[in-house]
Amino acid sequence: MKYRYILFLILGLDVLFLLIQINELSISYYETQVMHGDISILQILVNTSIFLFGKNDFALRFPMLLLHIMSVLLLYKISKKYLKMKRNRLWLVLIFVLLPGTLSSAIIVNEAGLIIFGLLLFVYIYENYSKNYLFILSIIYLFVSGGFVYLYISMMIYALYKKDYKLFIFNLTLTFLSLIIFGINTHGTPRGHFLDSLGLYAAIFSPIIFIYLFYVLYRRYLTKEINLLWFIATITLIFSLLLSFRQKVNIEYLAPYLMVSLPLIAQTFEHSYRVRLNIFRKKYRLVFTLSLIILLINSSVIFFNKYLYNFIQNPQKHFSYNMHVAKELAQNLKNKNITCISTNKRMQERLNFYGVTKCNKYILRESFYFNTDKENVTISYKNVPVYFANVTKLNIN
Repeated sequence: MKYRYILFLILGLDVLFLLIQINELSISYYETQVMHGDISILQILVNTSIFLFGKNDFALRFPMLLLHIMSVLLLYKISKKYLKMKRNRLWLVLIFVLLPGTLSSAIIVNEAGLIIFGLLLFVYIYENYSKNYLFILSIIYLFVSGGFVYLYISMMIYALYKKDYKLFIFNLTLTFLSLIIFGINTHGTPRGHFLDSLGLYAAIFSPIIFIYLFYVLYRRYLTKEINLLWFIATITLIFSLLLSFRQKVNIEYLAPYLMVSLPLIAQTFEHSYRVRLNIFRKKYRLVFTLSLIILLINSSVIFFNKYLYNFIQNPQKHFSYNMHVAKELAQNLKNKNITCISTNKRMQERLNFYGVTKCNKYILRESFYFNTDKENVTISYKNVPVYFANVTKLNIN
């Protein structure tokens, strides 16, 4: 029973910190496009939340937070098959919620959080229910996101390994249908992004965990300890790295597939640790402790990211800059009794979410220097100015 309490304590603290972070963010231009662009499941979820809870940041990000909570619970359920000790399952959950990729997917409106939940649900059903449910779920995913095409490809290879040719044909069909519906990105001049992709993966998982993930997948290939989770993670990783030799890969769609392998990583680590005498376990405890410390540092950087403006000369180089400024700018304009304005398209869409609509009465132009004029605005974080703009009132007869 105490392990259940600890699980919900971890989840509760996780949600609390995420809610605090939600309050620190503004809507990004990409998120406005999700709300008003081509119809999608993600759009329906977000707009339904806004309809129920009003036009605010919590309503915008509530679907992602809910998907995150369900993903954590699914991971814990899945881990029961791979980890014998309950406390190790809790360590796995803690590592999962601390991963930079998990934290961002829990509050940023994109398909990463949706794909993580979808993959974990797929694995959970595979391990606990009839295959018929998998067929139904796979068909549903066809209309949810184009990001699930990598699941179909992985399942094709897995079906060949199992010599299940019906499953192979089924997923081959879904792959072609997904490419027809959502297409595939082959635009741009061929250019290598292999090192960039490795760097992004390392940032999403933290370097030590990503290296160990790579090692576990390779080791299980050599020892033939491969299962569905291995195929989902390995095939997607290989596919993404091969593709990165030609073009920039959308890690948003691909990193969730590697997260599915976390139970395998934990299982391998647990087994390697338990089969050794205490005197030889020190290096494993050291690696685990170091990994946890790095994760905590990475998480702290995300949670307290606004302090980074103190060390960045150009605020626009900040990794979260595109999700800052808009909310504070809208409030600043409202304090000046300005409820409509004309500015560049990206900022216009973002301000509209906070109730500052478009009109030709005022013009907002971003500046690059501080101006004390009362008709100008400055947005600062932690006493560091990060955004300047000039407001001009037009005399319209």
